[in-house]
Amino acid sequence: MKTNWLEQAESIRLETFQYDLPDERIARYPLDPRDSSKLLLYKDGELQHNQFTDLPHHLPADTLLVFNNTKVIPARAYFQKETGATIEILLLHPEQPTQVINDAMLVTHTCVWECMIGNKKRWKRADTLSTLIEVDGVALKLQVEYVDYDKNLIRLSWHTDVVFLDIVKALGEIPLPPYLNRDTEEADKQTYQTVYADRDGAVAAPTAGLHFTERVFGELAQKGIQSSFLTLHVGAGTFQPIKANSVTEHKMHSEQVVFTREVIDQLLEKVNHIVPVGTTSLRSLESLYWYGVKLFRKETTDFLIGKLYPYPFEESELPSAAASLQAIASYMDEFKLDHIVGETEIFIFPGYQFRLCKGLVTNFHQPGSTLVLLIAALVGESWTRIYQEALDNGYRFLSYGDSSLLWGSKR
Repeated sequence: MKTNWLEQAESIRLETFQYDLPDERIARYPLDPRDSSKLLLYKDGELQHNQFTDLPHHLPADTLLVFNNTKVIPARAYFQKETGATIEILLLHPEQPTQVINDAMLVTHTCVWECMIGNKKRWKRADTLSTLIEVDGVALKLQVEYVDYDKNLIRLSWHTDVVFLDIVKALGEIPLPPYLNRDTEEADKQTYQTVYADRDGAVAAPTAGLHFTERVFGELAQKGIQSSFLTLHVGAGTFQPIKANSVTEHKMHSEQVVFTREVIDQLLEKVNHIVPVGTTSLRSLESLYWYGVKLFRKETTDFLIGKLYPYPFEESELPSAAASLQAIASYMDEFKLDHIVGETEIFIFPGYQFRLCKGLVTNFHQPGSTLVLLIAALVGESWTRIYQEALDNGYRFLSYGDSSLLWGSKR
């Protein structure tokens, strides 16, 4: 076991990963068309300015691009009390009758979710809130009540066979990131989704994918670059700021990941040529490797990756990327599984050694965020030069902002 990994991790200070982001550099609206954004290329210490449509030209032909196909649901809803007070409910994670998000979208009659509650002090424990909504031309009454006040567990009930996803679509609005500091508009229903979004359940978009268009996909295919699709349902915790100066004290959010057997085969075939689109895809892929480690070492079959699980190992204790993926494939074959569902809290910061991912397509992230630490883990101290270059050259930042292609220092 490493004797100094924790000491090294605890020495990482938050102030090292701050930078000055002027408010006017935050992109509050997307460009049209999607692929007209800038693309900053970082490779072997060199920086180059491009347009996003140039991306296929900067990827080797044997690259496997891995996308997150989660779809943002209208997870924010408002309920009016008889007193006039407005209560805001933001769905975070299903608890009953299932914690599997894809399945939770299809339940009927009742379900329990962990939520964020706005104006909670005006919603007493015993109060039941209700509202009338219309689904496919039929009016129905939706009721919400506390199951656990302290944990913000909310039961939602309706007396029809309408699935929960249709309830959410009729009731809610797309929850934009708080740093956009504006109300959700009709256009956001389309622009805050990737063109390949396919699995309902996220409360935030995998924003690196927002730049992709059918035109870009066509050029990627023409070059022979393959695409693969996993699912990580992005949670609101992705926006949670680091408050502790010692970053290891930060409480990482847990997010649900889904991999099909087909994706495992694609990864095995291209194990040395994997480039994720977005930090959610990267975190999913690296978590997948560590799940394979658990199977390889016969620790457990539970797919749950704790935030610091990767760090204590000696290199000699770990399987190769291919061996880890093969352990997963063998496990799925043994139990005739066509997909696996897991939870990850993985925290990637400087000192982390990447196992599957050689590079990253990503936007520019908030100062002092877990995502900036992830970027620093990938490119080292060069992250400051990359971000300063973007600031000096008019790049737009955050969810609706411009893009970058970053190659890791070890490929």
